[in-house]
Amino acid sequence: MNKKSRSYRPLPNFLTISKSRIEGVGVFAKSIIPVGTDLGMSHIFDSRFPDGYIRLSLGAFINHHDIPNCKAVISKLDPEVGEIKHIRLKTIKQISAGDELTVEYIINILDNPNWEYDYEISQ
Repeated sequence: MNKKSRSYRPLPNFLTISKSRIEGVGVFAKSIIPVGTDLGMSHIFDSRFPDGYIRLSLGAFINHHDIPNCKAVISKLDPEVGEIKHIRLKTIKQISAGDELTVEYIINILDNPNWEYDYEISQ
């Protein structure tokens, strides 16, 4: 096993966590992030956890905004991990260095048992 495969980074190296004007702390760009950039997994499905998902670092610190610069995408395949039901975040606008990344929260809609279906068809 090489050193790179043993190195865990909770966030991509172009992101950082810092004080947010929205709420507490948030996720911020350290450099320009192009539109359409896949930021990685924010939540992994596991029915044993509240809301049915385990929040990863990206999902724990990204703040909600009604006009977000990122979107949540439900996926069943990760290029590195393989088959796993999860939520990924992708940029929907170019993000400048120093800007906070935001997303419109979707997992808070869990009172609706069809939330995933409704969310997927609304995109």
